[in-house]
Amino acid sequence: MSETLQSAAPAIWSKARHHPYERAPLDPERGEPVKSMNDISRDPSTADVIALRGVNLSLGRGAARVHILRNIDVNIGRGEAVSLLGPSGSGKSTLLMVMTGLERPDSGSVMVAGEQLQDLDEDQLARFRGRNVGIVFQAFHLIPTMTALENVAVPLELAGARDAIERARRELAAVGLAARIHHYPAELSGGEQQRVAVARALAPNPAIVVADEPTGNLDEATGSEVIELLFRGHSERGTTLVLVTHDTALAARCDRVLQMRSGWLEHRVGAIETP
Repeated sequence: MSETLQSAAPAIWSKARHHPYERAPLDPERGEPVKSMNDISRDPSTADVIALRGVNLSLGRGAARVHILRNIDVNIGRGEAVSLLGPSGSGKSTLLMVMTGLERPDSGSVMVAGEQLQDLDEDQLARFRGRNVGIVFQAFHLIPTMTALENVAVPLELAGARDAIERARRELAAVGLAARIHHYPAELSGGEQQRVAVARALAPNPAIVVADEPTGNLDEATGSEVIELLFRGHSERGTTLVLVTHDTALAARCDRVLQMRSGWLEHRVGAIETP
């Protein structure tokens, strides 16, 4: 990897001022809104960066086949911070994978950043993610044979950035790792590895950042630091943030909480129920 000193200003994604919700359709006989646990669609006039319609996904075969996602409809606005809250096995991580094109649903449509993901092949999906989506996993998923600097520079180089190394250096400095850029993952603590993962996710200045239980392998104090980095990136860059968690206090920091229960998705307002 060759270093250059050419720099580029980080992209600032315009953030929607508010996120009004679409009213449920009226019952033609009663003249009242139809109540639906799964109706969490938003006003179509609002700029949406993620829109799912009728998404179903099952895994396994025969008697072992399990319906993981059940007729999911959801809209997420540009610049919104949304949490997917629910117990283990509720489908929240699978839904996140569908939103990023890492899992294909059995039926339904998945529109992300203006692209219908079901129409893209695997190579196209990989390029799409490189341009539009930053992902932070619970298990870090760093490349063990590369330094922190090289791990962050990889997605930039794949995208053709001429200043990949310099941008990676700046992102690592922003997460407090300026002195650790030449260390390999095995030489870093869990918290430092997750900081590298956050820097890698933010480096391409994506429209969307998704995080799947990003503090699951960290102690409370270190996890809090990582969460602050994610929310700072969301606030300063106007990215759309989708956060999978089972922590109700963390979920409450987002603009909206989508609660998963046995593959169904419901929008909650006011107090959050403990899963």
